[in-house]
Amino acid sequence: MSKAHTVLGRAAPWLLAAGLLWMGHGLAQAQAPAPAPAQTAPPTAPAGAAIAAGALYQQHCAACHGVTRTGGMGPALLPESLERLRKKDALAVVQQGRPATQMGGYAAQLSDHEIASVVDWIYQPTTPAPAWSDADIRASRVETAGAQHLPARPAWKADPMNLFVVVEGGDHHVSLVDGDRFEVIHRFASRYALHGGPKFTPDGRFVFFGSRDGWITKYDLWNLTVVAEVRAGLNMRNVAVSGDGRWVMAANYLPRTAVLFDADLQLVKRYDATTLDGKSASRVSAVYDAAPRQSFVVALKDIPEVWEISYDPQAAPIYDGLVHDYKMGEAIAKPGYQGVRRTPLDGPLDDFFFDQSYTHVLGSTRPPSGAQGQVPTAQVVNLDVRRKIAELPIAGMPHLGSGITFAWNGTTVLASPNLKDGALDVIDMKTWKTVKTIPTPGPGFFIRSHENTPYAWADSMMAPASKDTLTLIDKATLAPVATLREPGRTLAHTEFTKNGRYALVSVWESDGAIIVFDARTLKEVKRLPMNKPVGKYNVWNKITRSEGTSH
Repeated sequence: MSKAHTVLGRAAPWLLAAGLLWMGHGLAQAQAPAPAPAQTAPPTAPAGAAIAAGALYQQHCAACHGVTRTGGMGPALLPESLERLRKKDALAVVQQGRPATQMGGYAAQLSDHEIASVVDWIYQPTTPAPAWSDADIRASRVETAGAQHLPARPAWKADPMNLFVVVEGGDHHVSLVDGDRFEVIHRFASRYALHGGPKFTPDGRFVFFGSRDGWITKYDLWNLTVVAEVRAGLNMRNVAVSGDGRWVMAANYLPRTAVLFDADLQLVKRYDATTLDGKSASRVSAVYDAAPRQSFVVALKDIPEVWEISYDPQAAPIYDGLVHDYKMGEAIAKPGYQGVRRTPLDGPLDDFFFDQSYTHVLGSTRPPSGAQGQVPTAQVVNLDVRRKIAELPIAGMPHLGSGITFAWNGTTVLASPNLKDGALDVIDMKTWKTVKTIPTPGPGFFIRSHENTPYAWADSMMAPASKDTLTLIDKATLAPVATLREPGRTLAHTEFTKNGRYALVSVWESDGAIIVFDARTLKEVKRLPMNKPVGKYNVWNKITRSEGTSH
């Protein structure tokens, strides 16, 4: 295994200074240093401390995290970036620092009230809201000299189509694992808090990573080097790569934009996420590639619309509003190529899933923060007729972005995990009716399968009492048939080798591992130590859009 190296030779201080952000569910608890001495309650900032907090931040924090908290060597310290970190954990980090990083503790320099004041302050929105312009995007782009001319063949001996890209959230690295020998080929440092899953070019050579802080990294898997990086925004949800490998799109919470790049990460176009009249703006909650449609589909968290942005040069014109007969050209049309085709909805989509034809979007809508009496809903949207055509009968809080489809009794069904209930809902994708609700030991985040295995593997990682359990479901009978356990640990995120013979499962702790199971016998084959392996992605399954993995 080669030694870890820094991204573009300049990421080390940036990574070392990343003191307050954490990746994924439960990471703060898993990685936080020893807790501060017991108190009846965390200290709170005294009244009128806002001005002092700002001054303290500029004195002690701005050099690494930026004068406007938008990040520098260290990550951004904005409410959008800190939403997964509880204040008490932030207090512990500021007081005691983080081992093996440049984030030192301030307990000896600042009082408890001063630290509490600074922590309270960084959880408040900045005024005015930070911006990230086209000029900022272009100025952020960096390219590795000579990377464009590297050999078009792997520099290592393994099947490049059976390669696993493993994101290790514990120390912000990526490991490349040979899917035949189950050995680490290479390990390298990543940007802080990768999110949304890596995306591959059709030949499997290049992978694109997106970070919470808005950075997109293009990495050459064959030559083990970064090609280019660009900062698309200040708080980013995910990136998507077009089916032809020519385009990359980013979904941003902050600023409220979707941003289109070419495959070299040169800025092509910024889309402000607003209503047609420009009066309302929205965070962009997700973007995915719909390859058969030659388009990106974009979900907006705060506006009841779904967007489709075509990268087909022959895309049909776009008509916004009512048209008597668009075939006769009786309205003013906008270009279809790289234009926004809007579908109005009853409620915004938080995340979504495609059917196998990519005609339908299956999306979930979560209640606004603080809303009382509202429950999550799920809906089916037809992208051709541009309207909702059905409600999905799924209770609780479905995690449709991690759903899978498979053949069952002459039809195709969707199986979706649930973040709130210990159940998997199976939906007939012809009738949009529930086929079966399958009980599980607790709420889960991922369900995975493969065309060549009879089982769907579902975790219960959202449940403290059953996070150590995977449930295997027979896809023919829709019944649980087996469980796998790692007592006291967290089992999550299954991914299969390209032939479906072996299943790789994460032990989701900082002293965790990748466990390789024989998908037929369910016996453990091998265990690779990893630092919180939050996700693993098989190149072949991703680029062929296997029915058992996320797209």
